[in-house]
Amino acid sequence: MSWNPTHGNDIPQGDADSIEALIIPRARDLGGFEVRRALPSPQRQMVGPFIFFDQMGPAEFITEGGIDVRPHPHIGLGTVTYLYQGEFEHRDSLGTHQMIYPGEVNWMTAGSGVTHSERTSPETRASRHSLFGIQTWIALPEDREEMDPDFEHHKEGALPLLQDTGVEARLILGDAHGENSPVTMQSETFYVDVQLAPGAAYPLPDNHEDRGIYVTEGEIEVAGDVFEKGRMMVFRPGDRISVKAGPMGARIMALGGATMNEGRYIWWNFVSSSAERIHEAKEAWKAGDWGNGPFKLPPGDEDEHIPITPELDRTKPRKREV
Repeated sequence: MSWNPTHGNDIPQGDADSIEALIIPRARDLGGFEVRRALPSPQRQMVGPFIFFDQMGPAEFITEGGIDVRPHPHIGLGTVTYLYQGEFEHRDSLGTHQMIYPGEVNWMTAGSGVTHSERTSPETRASRHSLFGIQTWIALPEDREEMDPDFEHHKEGALPLLQDTGVEARLILGDAHGENSPVTMQSETFYVDVQLAPGAAYPLPDNHEDRGIYVTEGEIEVAGDVFEKGRMMVFRPGDRISVKAGPMGARIMALGGATMNEGRYIWWNFVSSSAERIHEAKEAWKAGDWGNGPFKLPPGDEDEHIPITPELDRTKPRKREV
């Protein structure tokens, strides 16, 4: 395939100035389970519509261990869950009950408001197991922030796979390299899971304005500089860029899309172009009127939820600029 520059002499290297931002995620230990957050960061708030980027694990759990993310709300965004190892059991207020396994994608559009939970299933808890994956939030365009909530699940085989010597790239969201993901998007986006053999090169798609790479395994070389796992690079628009895997190979997530027209407020699990809208959602969740209010609890997981603590209640929405 012509998209892989290892076949030919025209390898777009870029230069040292091609990297606009280098992000080292901040780590947080959730009791034997580590999360590394790359976005938002002081160096860069968003990459295209991506406003939140978390690496989950890798983690090993003994018998009966696992993840229990109790029901919680979202507005104004879409959540993307993609796993390398392990599984989640997803339930939401739309009535969705969906398992997700490695290579598959869960895409939940919160829009005007949705509630969901994510837990390790009882079957998986019965034996030793692992979890490793990426979860992101995508800010919705301003004119679609209040769209009806929705949920999509796509199996691994439904996602386009690009293969060439030493390169395997699975298109999770949007369009890249002449292919299109089946996942319904509300804005120009690309999101690609790329596995590289030692020394193999991968070119970033050049049809998107905002582009970044996160290294999940191994190390890569960009314009002569080496970056190890747990690093995110954001690149200058318009530059032709490729990355080259180190001697042990690499796995990366390539992401980006069109730059948002303006910043977004973030507070807890809410994203919006309006601070007032976030306040409304906050008060609705605090009220807990599951029968008549805008938020419902997921069927089958209605016995508990994540409350707004007094400390969180005192904080204000922060505007994340483009």
